[in-house]
Amino acid sequence: MNVTKLHITIDKKSLVDIGFSIPSSLALVGQSGSGKSLTIKALLGMLPRSMNLELECENSFEFIAGDTLAFVPQNPFTALSPLTKIKKQFFIPLPKVEKLFAQVGLDAGLLERFPPELSGGQLQRVVIAMALSHEPKLILLDEPTTALDPEMRVVILTLLKALQSEFGFKILFVTHDISSAKILCEDICVIKEGRVVESGKMDSVLQNPIAEYTKILIDANFANRKFRI
Repeated sequence: MNVTKLHITIDKKSLVDIGFSIPSSLALVGQSGSGKSLTIKALLGMLPRSMNLELECENSFEFIAGDTLAFVPQNPFTALSPLTKIKKQFFIPLPKVEKLFAQVGLDAGLLERFPPELSGGQLQRVVIAMALSHEPKLILLDEPTTALDPEMRVVILTLLKALQSEFGFKILFVTHDISSAKILCEDICVIKEGRVVESGKMDSVLQNPIAEYTKILIDANFANRKFRI
């Protein structure tokens, strides 16, 4: 799957001008203001009307606007209606929801609860189950573990990797956290100020970064970590 051109402008000023390929799982990495959020919004059709988008895709990316694209947002606490039981927020038959709950490691009894009664990790699993209910070909992940503690972050990322093997969807993971990207993704695309500065296989880029910006991100992410690249 290839996005050959994604160009976002406002008043003729270029904000994002990138292209990327998603063989299986791609991490789109950059600091705040690099264009990551705009890229996600562009793919979801959620850009402000003041912005102009040129989007050119190939290899079955026409499903971007359809039900086969799913989105897992940054904060699970705001992704669900707090006053509606979990089971009422799915639009597929209850037996299928219960099966999805089992696949994401949740007890079906939680379907009778309201979102504020669940932990952050449980809520993120609920949101992942909702994404899977669309039988997606591509899942967009927008910093999905930011609101979680470090241990639960690894649990959720490992779960997503296992679910990808089971269901066969592709992943576009937007993040500033290279250590998280390394857990989940095979490929990486580093962007700065709306431009690609480096891309390639995850291990190759982390072991031998070319761009100075990439080196800075790696040093910032892995400093004081207990594990090595």
